[in-house]
Amino acid sequence: MIEALPAEFWLGVEQFNQGDFYACHDTLEAIWIEAPTFEKKFYQGILQVSVALYHLGNRNWRGAVILLGEGLNRLRDYQPDYGGIDVQKFSADAADLLSELQTLGPEKVDRIVLNQAADQATPSEPIFLRPPILQKSKPALEESNS
Repeated sequence: MIEALPAEFWLGVEQFNQGDFYACHDTLEAIWIEAPTFEKKFYQGILQVSVALYHLGNRNWRGAVILLGEGLNRLRDYQPDYGGIDVQKFSADAADLLSELQTLGPEKVDRIVLNQAADQATPSEPIFLRPPILQKSKPALEESNS
């Protein structure tokens, strides 16, 4: 069953996928506040992953690890997909990132690069990590033909 999500949600998806994690947080928080009870955890889970990535960009390893774990926990009830989003893939990618961060530990946070901005200096011996991407679910018909 595909739930109808507000148009603003798709703006938040775009912001997230472009690496604008703070703007995504603001967009989704406005939706989360007004959402029906069952949907709140869905929005909050994505919000927490977004804020985790924002923390990571600010070299806050602890905040990133905690919020990634909390966001993943909140998204469990929405797998494999919800509202047209492939929650299972998003969660798997976020869990992979969490595992990588836990392996690296806080002492290497200054070397982590998620999104290389033009004005961002690259650290010596950078560690490039791929943030999760919010992807649309495959339609049921398309899945059965693959």
